[in-house]
Amino acid sequence: MSNVASEKIAELDLSKEFSEIFDQEDGIKSFKFFINGVWERGQQKDPLRSPVDDSLIGYVYRSSVEDVDRAVRTAKENQYKIREIAGIERIELMEEARHLLMEHEEDFIKVLMLEGGKTKEGAKGEIESLYLRMKLTMEDARKIFGEYLPGDWSKDTAQKIALVIREPVGVVAAIGPFNYPLYIPASKIIPALLAANSVVVKPTSETPLSTMMFVQILNLAGFPKGTINLVTGPGSIIGNALASHKDVGMISFTGSTATGRAISSVAGIKKLHLELGGKAYCIVLADADLKMAAKKIAAGALSNAGQRCDAISAVLPVKEVADKLVELIVEEVRNWKLGNPLLDPTVKVGPVISRGAAERIKSLIDDAIEKGAKALIGGRVNGTYVEPTVLYDVPESARILWEEIFGPVIPIHKVNSVDEALNIARRSEYGLDSCVFGNNFYELWKVAKGLQVGEVTINDMPKHGLGYFPFGGNKNSGTGREGVGYSIDEMTVLKTIVFNLEPAQLGKKVIR
Repeated sequence: MSNVASEKIAELDLSKEFSEIFDQEDGIKSFKFFINGVWERGQQKDPLRSPVDDSLIGYVYRSSVEDVDRAVRTAKENQYKIREIAGIERIELMEEARHLLMEHEEDFIKVLMLEGGKTKEGAKGEIESLYLRMKLTMEDARKIFGEYLPGDWSKDTAQKIALVIREPVGVVAAIGPFNYPLYIPASKIIPALLAANSVVVKPTSETPLSTMMFVQILNLAGFPKGTINLVTGPGSIIGNALASHKDVGMISFTGSTATGRAISSVAGIKKLHLELGGKAYCIVLADADLKMAAKKIAAGALSNAGQRCDAISAVLPVKEVADKLVELIVEEVRNWKLGNPLLDPTVKVGPVISRGAAERIKSLIDDAIEKGAKALIGGRVNGTYVEPTVLYDVPESARILWEEIFGPVIPIHKVNSVDEALNIARRSEYGLDSCVFGNNFYELWKVAKGLQVGEVTINDMPKHGLGYFPFGGNKNSGTGREGVGYSIDEMTVLKTIVFNLEPAQLGKKVIR
């Protein structure tokens, strides 16, 4: 532990309902993990700093591999408790949790801004998305049904019928990212519990507090002891121990493609839902509404400081409109103020998650400029703060045209035709989101059909939001689909029950 006397200590006052999740000594909080209904301390703890000003938020107790094993065994042993609860009661528990979340909105806003550098508007937006997701639990839960299959469509099953039903997978491991540390883990936990699974969640080490607080909300709402557990620590150790555990029935992970590959390599035979890296190409056609496109492109690239898997990550305008579009984009970007969101409520772009992340983004900008791109605005980095940046005439050889940026940068590469734009987009290793702006139906349809991605948005920025529309990746962007009603499918397994009706002579006769 560092010398706290010389540290800048962040101010974080939380409501008494969250007092169980941390210890406090000399004004410094140490946050715990949660197993079998108890918030526990570990043998080791790691410092947690704010990307806003590098202040010390506190420390986080690190779970051990043995703690992971206890958490999974606890989840497995207690899953029967939630499976025995009627579906309507699970919905009522979730509704109680939603009301508790609403009561403590200010606590969550403070934490999201402090631990992740979000603007107040961004923090409120994340919480409001979660309110809506929880409100739509009935839509999620009603997907848990099966179907009746008469056997008389085949001679060998004419005397039989079958029921195909959905059952929980058992223990769901939910592993979340730093960029939406409340909403994304919650959007895994909610359908898992509604489908009568138990859960072990591992928040990211960069932004663990809002996930911890959400687990406490579920605990206070009355979910059965042992059905929701939380472990902490580095992904390379704790994440691997969780992913490889033989009693985990399904892994739901959102994060980088590299980490997704690592999880796949140790997971063994179990269900995997992986929402990984993205490179959302934005194609702008000659008949597009350029003013609208520029506004949407700026928002799609700069929201949450560009730290979104569905962020617009490269713009491919046709040459006829490229110069005018770029001029309008630069005008829009000037409205996106960079700064400390804790001190200035008018700030629209806060810090990225770490100095390391900022340095990586700067290396992409520098590489593009060295290869001929022009920085029309921005381009500078100071600590964790990356200026909103527009790069024009980015050559195909530039890394930034192919790599995920995860920062507030808009690279623009002019193309001669729609086919050239599609060719570039299809060469990407990623396949999560893309978008296209235009007015000709046939051209829009050509682009939408030609892109190899999980979701194409027409005349708007890609935005998963609360997941009302299903989303997920192709290629190196992952497997499976997430969203209201669709996550349930991922977290259940099909069971076929076949009835032989021949003894009662109830089956259909086959005339030979």
